[in-house]
This record gives sequence, C-alpha cells and structure tokens, in this order.
Amino acid sequence: MALLLLIDTATENASVSLSLNGTVLQECISMEQKNHASFLQPAIKAILSDNNYSINQLDAVAVTNGPGSYTGLRVGLASAKGICYAINKPLITLNTLQVMAEVVYNEVENILNCTPNLPVLFCPMIDARRMEVFTATFNQAKEFVMETAAIIVNETSFEQEMKNNFVIISGNGAPKFLKVTQNKHLFFCNITHSSKNMISLAEAAFNSKLFADVAYSQPYYGKEFYNIPQKI
Repeated sequence: MALLLLIDTATENASVSLSLNGTVLQECISMEQKNHASFLQPAIKAILSDNNYSINQLDAVAVTNGPGSYTGLRVGLASAKGICYAINKPLITLNTLQVMAEVVYNEVENILNCTPNLPVLFCPMIDARRMEVFTATFNQAKEFVMETAAIIVNETSFEQEMKNNFVIISGNGAPKFLKVTQNKHLFFCNITHSSKNMISLAEAAFNSKLFADVAYSQPYYGKEFYNIPQKI
C-alpha cells in the first residue's frame, strides 16, 4: 500500500489522480486534448495541495505509457520521469489498453446478464487514424490473449474469436469496428477510462516492485513514429 500519483495522457482526455492504500483521494480531468501539457503540472500541484501532501511524500508515480497519442504519451512520461528523478522515487509504467480493460471488468457482471453462455474476451481499442486501431484482448482472468498490436479492422477482424467467445469492445477506436461488423457475439461497452482506473494495476506493480527505469524508459507507441519534415 502506498501514496501514488497516477497520470494518464494517452488518449483524448487527460487526468491525474492521487491514491492512498488503493483508494482514490481525488481526480482532476481535462477533456481538451490539445491542452494536455498545460493541464498536467497545475493539476498535479493542485491535487497534492488539496489533500495536504507534498510531492516528496509520494511513494511512486504511475503513468500510462502506451499505446496512444504520440504527443500525449511523451507529455505524460516526461512529467512522471521528471518527478521521479527529482524526488528519487520509483516510476511505474502501465499499458493503456490494460487500464482501459479495467473499467470494463468492473461492469462485466451487468453485461454478462445479457450475453450467451460463452467465455468472455475484453478488447479495448484506441483510434490510430483511418481504419486502424491499437488493441489487445484479455480473458476474464485479466490475462493477455492477444498482445498489444496495431491492426486495420475489417469485417473479418476477430472472426475466429467471436465463434467461441463473447467479445466486449470498448474505447474510442471501437466505433470503427462496429461499422464493419454486426456479429451477435459482439458487445460495445461505451465506458471511458481515466487515471483512477490505474489504481489496482499500479498498486500491484508497486507491491511487486515492478518499476521502470527512470532514465531510459520510453513511450510505447504501438507502431513506428514518423516525423514528417516541414518544408521551408
């Protein structure tokens, strides 16, 4: 159990939470994607002040490290690394898709009331432009079934999985898949994640001492990043 700062800037919304012993104390959220950088530091300062903690009292900082927005990932990781370096505390990096799946796990009993008698797979999706998404699949034990990948969704995507499983999709990339398939074993869960959904994963990592390297950690983009030169 620990006092953790939780940072999520991987997708369209940015959020910061403070948790103590696995319980969220406060969360700050920004829904302006272009302002992740300007939102983050004031939000961290405010959330610590509101709860009468100094930054030096943190036991660790956790951040969603990808996949997700290239700029958002860099903003979040740079802030987390800077804090950890300054106060000499551990850095925890979390897979964004695992955090997204955590939201759906909490709703699964309500969803299963209307599902066939089949095993369930959880499939969060992040929009990666055009018809591409970042995705992974997890079983009900919260284990990876398909590792994180960037795929182009079409009418045959997850066809084999939906033969023997009920697949619950979520995230801002999921509507793309709904446009190309109407499989009866597919369910769209319209729930968004935030930094407070990082708590259980961050606590588990902290207790197991699964820390990232503060100096050399890099964002996991999910696919190669191309920087297009500007014409002068």
